[in-house]
Amino acid sequence: MAYHSGYGAHGSKHRARATPDPSSLFDDTSGGYSSQPGGYPAPGVDVAFNVNHLLGDPMATAAMAYGSSIASHGKDMVNKELHRFVSVNKLKYFFAVDTAYVAKKLGLLVFPYTHQNWEVQYNRDVPLPPRQDLNAPDLYIPTMAFITYVLLAGMALGIQKRFSPEVLGLCASTALVWMVIEVLALLLGLYLATVRSELSTFHLLAYSGYKYVGMILSVLTGLLFGSDGYYVALAWTSSALMYFIVRSLRTAALSPDSMGGPSSQQRVQLYLTLGAAAFQPLIIYWLTFHLVR
Repeated sequence: MAYHSGYGAHGSKHRARATPDPSSLFDDTSGGYSSQPGGYPAPGVDVAFNVNHLLGDPMATAAMAYGSSIASHGKDMVNKELHRFVSVNKLKYFFAVDTAYVAKKLGLLVFPYTHQNWEVQYNRDVPLPPRQDLNAPDLYIPTMAFITYVLLAGMALGIQKRFSPEVLGLCASTALVWMVIEVLALLLGLYLATVRSELSTFHLLAYSGYKYVGMILSVLTGLLFGSDGYYVALAWTSSALMYFIVRSLRTAALSPDSMGGPSSQQRVQLYLTLGAAAFQPLIIYWLTFHLVR
């Protein structure tokens, strides 16, 4: 019993020595972490290297300034390279449209036979924007028509229980590939024929993209009235587009500078225009016939 009593007394003295000094709970911790097991900061205590210290560090400030300069330099390089291949100002010209122009242009694409003047209007040797000139090509209608065609193709495939993301992606990519091939063929033909005109890649993209309007009308008519309605709409839209392409491209390609050239060169230019127009119905049929059953 004496042994156990001595053990208890000894243990009490040991525990008394292990009790922490209450004054240590209020030590100054502004210079670092508080006293915690394992060296971790106490909850709610701010870390010394906070945001204010980071922003006030000269090295951090210099690093941020250097990173900002690198980002600015990279942005300038990207803009410079973009302007080398694509002129943003020229691209804006083809999207300078309004509601009245879009409505009149769609009507011209569907029924172009009564239109008289096909020449692009100029103001001090600068072509008027599409919203001021109905004959000016634009990229707004081809872009929106392409998106509408993809959505309409998805709806047609869904009605026929044949929809899948892969099939819809194949339709969209096929339409884009054919348009690129058509534009490249026209550029090559213009180069080989040495045509002096102001036709650029954007012009050819616009004229090539107008076919999507006829494709939309053909597919819609086919979904509403069956295959017979589809072929009637296909014939109408194809003939209207061919007439539109011939009149527009012939006026643009046969510029006053090229009108004085040899007659053989003018014939080549005319054949190129007719070939581009004759190619439109084939592409329209190839990209739409499988959507109407």
